[in-house]
Amino acid sequence: MPTSNNPPFPAALRLFSAAVIIVLIIGAGLFFAPVLVKPRWPWAVTPFNARFLGGFYTAEMVVMAALLFWNRWSPGRLVLVMAFIFTVIVSLASFINLGYFNFERKAPWLWFLVYLGSVAVSGWFLWRARGRPSAKGVALTPALRSYMPVEWAVLGVYGVGLLLFPLLFSSIWPWPIDVFHAQVYSAIFLAGAGGVYLVWRSAPREELLVLGLAQVLVGLFAILGLVITDAAVHRIDWRAARTLCWLALFGWIGISGVFKLVAASRYFKARRAETDPGDTL
Repeated sequence: MPTSNNPPFPAALRLFSAAVIIVLIIGAGLFFAPVLVKPRWPWAVTPFNARFLGGFYTAEMVVMAALLFWNRWSPGRLVLVMAFIFTVIVSLASFINLGYFNFERKAPWLWFLVYLGSVAVSGWFLWRARGRPSAKGVALTPALRSYMPVEWAVLGVYGVGLLLFPLLFSSIWPWPIDVFHAQVYSAIFLAGAGGVYLVWRSAPREELLVLGLAQVLVGLFAILGLVITDAAVHRIDWRAARTLCWLALFGWIGISGVFKLVAASRYFKARRAETDPGDTL
């Protein structure tokens, strides 16, 4: 049941979420059906970039589905903040690198329409709710509360590095990354940093769960996409230091998500125990 502490979102936001999910299904096709989607993508993508982008869009699709499913301020607040950060930075990177787009095709125009529209809608809803406090949070364990500032700081610093010094900070990636893709990928880390910071400040159960799920999927699909793509093209040096660093980075992101899922599951179990104490004599 909706409460004043965690009210439902308006129907317009659910409609927006459903539309975004439809768009993300196309993006997820870069992972699951790259041969079909790559020729229709707004710019030319290499096999590794295609699978990486597709994996991230798959994770984002699941997160947006959570917003559509719960339709509450929590986890909607988390999803909207992360979506706003991501779309703003990707839009900025796209404008900086207009040379990658062939505007004689429809796809680039649709790309900018979708991203600028997402910036406007998510920003508008966040602005309208700017005075609303977060839903009631749970008490994080001391270890998790101490760990999360380190987590969002690392994600934030690396994201800023990819945005401002793309060639330097992308040098640990197993495949060559150009300036445009490095700046687009910076949005993933900065959105993640924003999400971790938000949950660290106040940790509603639903937001802890959704953030953990997002991190697990990002880490999983990034590594899985690399393995699948290299099985076909054989371009990755798996013993190279940069490959090991990249695997460690995304493995760490995924494991961080597992910690949050475990913590969230404990809180949900505790709540169920409170509401359903079982038979009494």
